[in-house]
Amino acid sequence: MWLPIMGLVIGVIIGLLTDIKIPEEYSNYLSIAILAALDTLFGGIRAQLQNIYDEKVFVSGFFFNIVLAASLAFLGVHLGVDLYLAAVFAFGVRLFQNIAVIRRIILTKWSTTSEK
Repeated sequence: MWLPIMGLVIGVIIGLLTDIKIPEEYSNYLSIAILAALDTLFGGIRAQLQNIYDEKVFVSGFFFNIVLAASLAFLGVHLGVDLYLAAVFAFGVRLFQNIAVIRRIILTKWSTTSEK
């Protein structure tokens, strides 16, 4: 469970220490890529807490989500429709669902531990 969190921390540190400018036309792609990555990260944490974590599912889900979301945004740009919003909505809903389940699992474990 520590590997995804460590990767996130290293990525944030590298992002803060470098002076990379992302062109404005790529902002939609970057936003859904970040949401897809966060969705996969919290899904991995949830799976670890539920003792069903599988590294192959985590890695394949990470790349598949990013490619699918970027493809949807790319298609939307060429059709003249904001299709990236569908990916933002889907990943946002899944992100909040995963966070809610993680919170419930942690609260249940904490209350079970405090009762003992």
